[in-house]
Amino acid sequence: DRVERELGPLDILVNVAGILRVGPVLELSDDDWERTFAVNTRGVVNVSRAVARRMTGRASGAIVTVGSNAARTPRVHMAAYAASKAATTMFTKCLGLELARYNIRCNVVSPGSTDTPMQRALWADGRGARAVIAGSPEAFKLGIPLNRIAETEDVAAAVLFLASDQARHITMHDLCVDGGATLGA
Repeated sequence: DRVERELGPLDILVNVAGILRVGPVLELSDDDWERTFAVNTRGVVNVSRAVARRMTGRASGAIVTVGSNAARTPRVHMAAYAASKAATTMFTKCLGLELARYNIRCNVVSPGSTDTPMQRALWADGRGARAVIAGSPEAFKLGIPLNRIAETEDVAAAVLFLASDQARHITMHDLCVDGGATLGA
């Protein structure tokens, strides 16, 4: 109520929050699993439901969730993150199916490796970006065919498109913005 009183009706929701805890499945702490799902999944569910309740009364709106290409492709030491993003992706698609009758579109933008503080924290040194672009067969991680790390502007452009009227006939879609890293999977 307060948000809409102060800012006006919410026509667009973009779910962007995310955390990454890495480690082997059997060694990642219960707290890391809980925190990952609390932010990456439950946060999206709670905010989306609250905003969607408002949007249904107006019979219009767009919800875009920033997921991850890790939701489509297994990653070594990233099970909690990948599983949380897979749950978030499916939730957003199911929400889109249920809200379509209210003219509310729900889509996902799934970035791959993007130049953010979270990504840079994974790099051991200044060669981190090169290593990500090249891939790592021993970690079952493909490289990036377009030969560069995404910039936040690449992801933002996809979000803006899906939130805009240009995407008025697109819902339940998962737009992967990963430079080809998942080979279109």
